[in-house]
Amino acid sequence: MINMHAHIFPVKISDKAVSAIGDFYGIRMQIKGTPEHLIEDGKTVGVDRYLVSSTATTPHQVRAVNDFIASEQKAHSCFIGFGSLHPDYEDIAGETERIISLGLRGIKLHSDFQRFNIDDERAFPIYEAAEGRLPILFHMGDNRYDYSAPARLLKVLDKFPKLIAIAAHLGGYQRWDETDVISGHPRVYMDTSSSLMFLTPEKAVDIIRKHGAERVFFGTDSPMWGHKEELERFNRLELTPSEREMILSGNAEAFLDL
Repeated sequence: MINMHAHIFPVKISDKAVSAIGDFYGIRMQIKGTPEHLIEDGKTVGVDRYLVSSTATTPHQVRAVNDFIASEQKAHSCFIGFGSLHPDYEDIAGETERIISLGLRGIKLHSDFQRFNIDDERAFPIYEAAEGRLPILFHMGDNRYDYSAPARLLKVLDKFPKLIAIAAHLGGYQRWDETDVISGHPRVYMDTSSSLMFLTPEKAVDIIRKHGAERVFFGTDSPMWGHKEELERFNRLELTPSEREMILSGNAEAFLDL
């Protein structure tokens, strides 16, 4: 089983980072945010690979975040790391090259934390550097903000025809009624993270099938949610055995060429 959406933090700042995220969403975080706690929690349900990332909330954090994720990927063979960029970072093209040289497999953007509209020209250098080379995992949605509304992602994809996107949270956290604009898009993947807690099983299945189960990944958004509870929620979905296998592992294996 592969968890395609998890976050890790250095031990010395983990408690502070996890607390800040919990405060931002008004949600009690379920596990600690260290690499070891992620692996320990994932073992309880048989997860053997994790896509891990963290967000540079300011430009000066970019290099440090990328160095940390790369070091943890090297230390843990079960980790697939995505780097971080920020629209105001002074050398986006250069850092993209460094992300690739570090062996990281994509880029994670969280525009609610980084405070930019994903279709703003400020972000275009990121998409230009990544297009055709690295997929971008976008935090999507939030009914309190408009930074990452699904319609904005569609504009980005139209502007950058070789860009591959993972639209987190089944395409739009708390904005699932807007995801039709990207449903079925051939360059969009989705993950189940921070969605199954809020959606009825019927609505979740509807979103998955409209988009295509072959382009959906299982993810927990750890440390926000634990693996056991998220897998239990996933197992309540009335999916076929083939759809379950694809979402829990097959799609990720193909996407990451594992």
